[in-house]
Amino acid sequence: QVQLVESGGGLVQPGGSLRLSCSVSGFRLDYYAVAWFRQAPGKEREGVSCISGSDGRTYYPDSMKGRVTISKDNAKDTVYLQMHSLKPEDTAVYYCATDVFRGTCPTGYDYHGYGTQVTVSS
Repeated sequence: QVQLVESGGGLVQPGGSLRLSCSVSGFRLDYYAVAWFRQAPGKEREGVSCISGSDGRTYYPDSMKGRVTISKDNAKDTVYLQMHSLKPEDTAVYYCATDVFRGTCPTGYDYHGYGTQVTVSS
């Protein structure tokens, strides 16, 4: 059974940093790509980053480059998202997701957790 559980969200001041974690089970991180996406109230889902399965290559949309870093620990079945220089517009629920099909990015969002809330506010 494929499961993803996000954690690490919270309230952070503008300019601050946060590291999110995604604990996975039911599939192997060295086989399948995993992505982070976010969704804010009233806004469309937005991709944040992606990491490939076998070679660990990373992908970032232009809007996120330089502010987020995705990484993973295959042995711990965990994917991380390090965010810094956070802005109020980064406030959203952050999800990790996979389609358990593609080994490279981009990947689908067929499976994802309940998300973790990130609020950037002073």
